[in-house]
Amino acid sequence: MNTRNDADEDRRALSESNDSAALTSGTPPSLVTHFILEHGRLLFSRETFAELETRLWRPKFDRYLTLEQRQALLHDFSAATDWVELDQHDHDRMRFSRDPDDDKFVWTALVGDADWLVSGDADLLDLATAQEKVRILSPARAPALIREAD
Repeated sequence: MNTRNDADEDRRALSESNDSAALTSGTPPSLVTHFILEHGRLLFSRETFAELETRLWRPKFDRYLTLEQRQALLHDFSAATDWVELDQHDHDRMRFSRDPDDDKFVWTALVGDADWLVSGDADLLDLATAQEKVRILSPARAPALIREAD
């Protein structure tokens, strides 16, 4: 389990974005990812990265990125990420979202001591906060709210 030192000034965020807008320059999901990379650290767990990887190989992304670009993107995300390890026992015990498949994002944010979880998923957005520790923001609102916190 990773815990953050209070002296660490990097903000941490987990971006749960599974749509093609995340790959289109200038869209809120892509702006959020770039903003996080410039002003903080991305978080992933094995489980959340596997979902990104699975989604990224879908044919709908063919018009946005070549296979080589997707491989490079996954490599770059992997290298620029703070990795957290989820405890499966706790993950199985406590539920947050109406969609149990979304809980891995909440758990990753909590275990990784994230400041924000950025998602366009209504099931996650309805949570607003997770355990009063992690703010859950839409991609459209995230840049302004993250800037406010600085």
